[in-house]
Amino acid sequence: MGHNWPAMLSPLNDLLGWTLSGMSKDAKITALAAAALVLSSLALGGCATSTGSSLMDARAEAAAPPRTSDYPAVENLPQQRKKPVMTAEERLQLQKELIGARDRLASRTRAKQGATSPQPLKP
Repeated sequence: MGHNWPAMLSPLNDLLGWTLSGMSKDAKITALAAAALVLSSLALGGCATSTGSSLMDARAEAAAPPRTSDYPAVENLPQQRKKPVMTAEERLQLQKELIGARDRLASRTRAKQGATSPQPLKP
């Protein structure tokens, strides 16, 4: 039960660009076994699990810095106020001031439009 080593090695020779023709049969088998061992250990090295001590896991183990934001988090509700922000009287006073300012601005605008009545633009 012999193996056809030259047929098995020819693709390897073509790929790597070297030949094993100058070596004895035992040296060829030893070299091939060593190469197979190295390749299998490299291939299986990616399957190993980490116990958390590798450098790649260092970022995962590091505590995240506290996040600061200009806006409060959704779950952080403000405390209930003991005193309202504005009383009803203050609210009515502010409402009257805003209505007065609106009316003054509207009367100024009407006065300006009456003094210089712009010609309507034709489309």
